[in-house]
Amino acid sequence: MAKSLTINGKTVTVEASPDTPLLWVLRDELELTGTKYGCGIAQCGACTVHADGQAIRSCQTPISALDGVKITTIEGLGGTHPVQTAWVRHDVPQCGYCQSGQIMSAAALLAATPKPGDADIDAAMSGNICRCGAYQRIRAAIKDAAGVAAA
Repeated sequence: MAKSLTINGKTVTVEASPDTPLLWVLRDELELTGTKYGCGIAQCGACTVHADGQAIRSCQTPISALDGVKITTIEGLGGTHPVQTAWVRHDVPQCGYCQSGQIMSAAALLAATPKPGDADIDAAMSGNICRCGAYQRIRAAIKDAAGVAAA
């Protein structure tokens, strides 16, 4: 079944069942592989993308729920988003697998709360798991991107 979606500012038509998770449309049909499969049950955050600026888990979001919604993936940030440049400055990634989801959650946080405190960061990032344990560098990079002094 044909479905029209707006992804990274472009309207695309995909052939998928309405209950197909957005993650598989992104990766398999559109070859946008920056969004990762992690757990498949919306618990790890590796598949995070933005839907109208809000962080969502694409592994559990069917494309039927996305009528009129603007989707942004890690590719849509363009590589120069303040969070991405702070990530590099703070040498955040270790294995790197979770990083696109972490960055997307952090970018949504800063869009909603430009000067987040620790509680804001904790709340926004609580659904993103990093098996390498880079949480202190993640927090530092978010504060750097926001222009907030690290404590």
